[in-house]
Amino acid sequence: MAVSGILLVLFLVAHMAGNLHVFEGRASMNEYAHGLRTFGEPLLPHESLLWVLRIGLIAAAAVHIWTAVVLTRRALAARPVRYASKKPAKGESRHAAATMRWGAAVVFLFIIWHLLDLTFRTVNPVKDVPDAYGAVVATFSPERWPVTVFYLLALLALFFHLRHGIWSAVQTIAGPNSKWRKRTQAIGLAVALIVVLGFAIVPLSVTFGLVK
Repeated sequence: MAVSGILLVLFLVAHMAGNLHVFEGRASMNEYAHGLRTFGEPLLPHESLLWVLRIGLIAAAAVHIWTAVVLTRRALAARPVRYASKKPAKGESRHAAATMRWGAAVVFLFIIWHLLDLTFRTVNPVKDVPDAYGAVVATFSPERWPVTVFYLLALLALFFHLRHGIWSAVQTIAGPNSKWRKRTQAIGLAVALIVVLGFAIVPLSVTFGLVK
């Protein structure tokens, strides 16, 4: 779970950085998107890099979900009756497990919408695939404010998921007695804030007219 989670976080950071090209204008954003589709051509087929990323992401997400189910079943088998009172570990919320579950569900639903909106353009006003900039501006335009609200709510769920998930992953990999133990909460919070704010600034800038 820790390794697959870290792979997904690395993708999020790269995806967030790519989204920031929108502030450089239409030409720069579309050139970036075109580069992703044509990477390696003519030696490699069209969209080879994107398909490698897609397959890798599907695999990482599948492993992440599968390990979550396995670990939950193991926990229930080891302790079928809940503790009357359990003090959470330092840096861990008492409701962390519940937050991780509902947060993951919200993020999963958002990913489906995100694919339909900006990848397949099924629900996006801009059908021209090369115009990535136009698609971003169209989906977060002021008249489509519910999309922006949904996007921000998904980012809120992602924030809580990342904060606790990174905290857990670092402890899992580094070990409970590692010198990093006291720093894991700050690391999780910092990464979660950077990723979420980096994603949120794009829809907010479009909705409020800073990017047109």
